[in-house]
Amino acid sequence: MSTEARGASIPPRPTLPPHPSAPPGEPPAEPDRTPPIPRHGAGGTIPPRPGYSPTAGKPLPGVVPARPAAPPPPAASARFPDAPPGAGVPAGTAAADVVPPPRTRQLAAGFAETSERPAETTRPFVTFARPDTRDTDTARPRLFGARVRPRAAVAATCLVLGLGLIGGAVTGSWLTHDGSGDGTRGAYAVTASLWHSVPVDRLFPPTLDGPGAGPGGADRTWTRLAVAPDGGCKDAFDPLLGKALAPVGCLRLLRATYMDATRSHVTTVGLLFTRADAATMGALERRFKDEGLDRRTDLMPRPYAARDTAAAGFGDAQRASWTIKVHTDLPVVVYAVSGFADGRTVTEPQSAALAMKTGATTAPAQSGLGNEAAGLADRIEAGLERTVTSATEKPS
Repeated sequence: MSTEARGASIPPRPTLPPHPSAPPGEPPAEPDRTPPIPRHGAGGTIPPRPGYSPTAGKPLPGVVPARPAAPPPPAASARFPDAPPGAGVPAGTAAADVVPPPRTRQLAAGFAETSERPAETTRPFVTFARPDTRDTDTARPRLFGARVRPRAAVAATCLVLGLGLIGGAVTGSWLTHDGSGDGTRGAYAVTASLWHSVPVDRLFPPTLDGPGAGPGGADRTWTRLAVAPDGGCKDAFDPLLGKALAPVGCLRLLRATYMDATRSHVTTVGLLFTRADAATMGALERRFKDEGLDRRTDLMPRPYAARDTAAAGFGDAQRASWTIKVHTDLPVVVYAVSGFADGRTVTEPQSAALAMKTGATTAPAQSGLGNEAAGLADRIEAGLERTVTSATEKPS
């Protein structure tokens, strides 16, 4: 295509008429070539915003103006929340003490939205402090742990009392049981202290009666001549007898010498308080019985010859009859040895058990010295048993 042909097809640009509002002498304004914004769905232009007037800010006809917000009431004091607004606020109150009014913002159609501050919540304050160290009764400070709580004090007291009762019960049980299980105070524990706690006249009475204790059932009466000082067992027995009694031990030895009513016989009676228990005493008693140790002349106890008495000449050579009894209910060995008061020597001593047999013809048997030894030993032993029973029986 030629240049002329192409240029001939484009029409010339039309000349626009001048803008009616342009003042004279000024070039006309360029017309607004911006196409109008079509209205949604209708193709028209968007009308002006309701209530908005481009002239002097006056509302358009038919639009209800928004109601002006009411002025906020005077703020009430935070120190006097129950007082009416504006009342009771002293002059010079700090701004922090006055609660600010709620904030409002204007909405369309005269509605106002109020946004108040939420009430301030109190956060819990947690501390790990020491226990209360103040006495609430006197409000005086005290050291931590200085005061014992009543319940703890009561518990401690009960504990101490309970331990004391238990300890007393255990100790009492130990003292009151000697293996016999009779529930009374232990005869062994009590007997061990009798040698220094019981008057000598109860252990060795000044006078003793022995109804039927003589030969043929004749009565006997004995008078105490002297009491030996308490002491050990040294030189109190023949060596073999001392060796036989060694397993039970020697705690204390008490002795006294008596004379019969005819003043022809003298007898020494002794109480050997041992250190043994019931089992050891029982073993010794069985040995004496099984081996016949109480009948051997080389196992005789020795007499106590008190000076300036009728028994002053009563020595080993004057021993005529004797008896030895190992007690199993008490830690005691009871013995007695008899002889002639005139000091005569006995060549054939005989035990009381043999001298008291019917038909015995020895000098001790014919003179009744066997009955003297057995009769005195029995009565001293019976008196000791009564004393122990009185000391060990339960109080009523």
